[in-house]
Amino acid sequence: MAAPLYTTASGLLFHAGKILILTVGLPARGKTHISRALERYLRWMGVKTQVVSLGDYRRKTLGGTKKLPPDYFTLGEKSPETIALRKMISDGCEKLIEDFFEAGGQVVIYDANNGLRTTRQALAEKYDKQGVHVIILESVCDNKEIIETNIRNVKISSPDYRGWDPDKAVEDYYGRIRDREKSYETVEETTWPFIRIINVGEKIMVNNIRGYLQSRIVFFLMNIHNRPRMIYFARSGQSLIEHSYKADSDLSPAGWEYAERLKEFVVERRAKSLEQRGFDPDDRRLVIWTSTRRRAHHTAWPFLTPTRSTSIPQQLPITASHLTAPLQSAIARNVVTTDEAGELTETKVTAGSSLKVKVIEKTQMSEINPGVWDGLTPDQARKFYSEEWARFVKDPYAERAPRAESYHDLSVRLEPILIELEREKEDLLIIGHSSVIRCLLAYLIGLPASEIPAIEIARGDLLEVVPTSYGVHSQAFHFWDGPGRRGEGVDGDGDLEEEEVGKSRRDETNFYENYAEDTKGKKRMTAIDLGFLTPSSREDSEGALADGS
Repeated sequence: MAAPLYTTASGLLFHAGKILILTVGLPARGKTHISRALERYLRWMGVKTQVVSLGDYRRKTLGGTKKLPPDYFTLGEKSPETIALRKMISDGCEKLIEDFFEAGGQVVIYDANNGLRTTRQALAEKYDKQGVHVIILESVCDNKEIIETNIRNVKISSPDYRGWDPDKAVEDYYGRIRDREKSYETVEETTWPFIRIINVGEKIMVNNIRGYLQSRIVFFLMNIHNRPRMIYFARSGQSLIEHSYKADSDLSPAGWEYAERLKEFVVERRAKSLEQRGFDPDDRRLVIWTSTRRRAHHTAWPFLTPTRSTSIPQQLPITASHLTAPLQSAIARNVVTTDEAGELTETKVTAGSSLKVKVIEKTQMSEINPGVWDGLTPDQARKFYSEEWARFVKDPYAERAPRAESYHDLSVRLEPILIELEREKEDLLIIGHSSVIRCLLAYLIGLPASEIPAIEIARGDLLEVVPTSYGVHSQAFHFWDGPGRRGEGVDGDGDLEEEEVGKSRRDETNFYENYAEDTKGKKRMTAIDLGFLTPSSREDSEGALADGS
């Protein structure tokens, strides 16, 4: 439910007041992963949320581990210098919390160990007196594999251990954990509402949670995990009738070629990425989500066939009882099953396929409904619906044409998909319509709702998104230049001749695509931008590009 269109008199949402979430847990227990994921979800809901990380603030203020006094992380008596430094860091974090609340923020997630009962009690009492609702969020983990993976993939790559030998860094961090274990006090007090997460989503316990927003926080935390995975996005292939929302047309001959090329490129790219991360591609299954529109789920059909077709499939009449499919897909069958949420899903299973693939069609992933603007160009919409167009230009995210959906409506429709996206533990390929991909990417990367309509998603680009503890790493790969692919010139980085070619190759009657391309007065987000944009880079410099992984 991205960016609700209303606020309360106080400017806060859902009549929930201000909320401070205090994380509690030993090092390498997934606190940062949980905090960043929750921040992303609450921001998507329109709630002004910020993570205040004690570790990040310390590294930014004092530097890495080698620059700290030797007794900074050890137990026992500490030197006056260490005591002063630790107090300066904690006071600085509390100042950040207070500044955010004073600026109109609603939820702060304080990402720190907070392992001592007296420490978290003092913090809770301090902010409770200021009218802030306090929730204690404890992350407990006894799974040694999760702890080891978290240390090697996240902790030793932080600035604390820059330049260290990896094995020595792991040994040093385990020493830090052992010291913390001696003084750690698990959450047993019931004075404050608390949530206890065991093994990052394996089990969850709650106490005294009240109100809609607090309940939504618990609901989200019940659906997250930190298993390594990759998420891919690609547009569906070109259809016979590109511009019509009402016509559920099949893929064109070029669309079938695109689908085959997409399969080849995804298989190749995914295998390379998995091998770089130390995984065997043959041991992992690829889950594919599509909408129920023909051009979307037919684009996934080549993944269910063992070999590439050497000829364009014969086309059947487009009727309710006939679907166009490649000839070698005739052995495919539909299996209707019930998923974990109790909803019916359709999985196409093909005998003899060399890939471990599951294809699921989801009705919520249908493209945005353009209403009376279906088939119009932006110029035609401006001419025939001048009043509606004027309102749309002011707020293209929230405004809708007559009998149409707005991007806000689409975001509300996609919220169950976001939760399933968080739940999915296997590698995922989403073959979708550009409007749907815009919304899902904006959620994962952390773009504000106002930028969603201006994101350009070109057919022929594969976007790879890898969730990490501190956000996501994303890359964009180009694999298709055939019909249905816009020319590179529309991005403004080619010469005049290339730009004219690009304009001639786009579909002038696809309203939302052309609006994204023609958006003026703001930065247009393209696949190239998205390939290098992460949440942390947005916080450091709004609109600046950061290195992708």
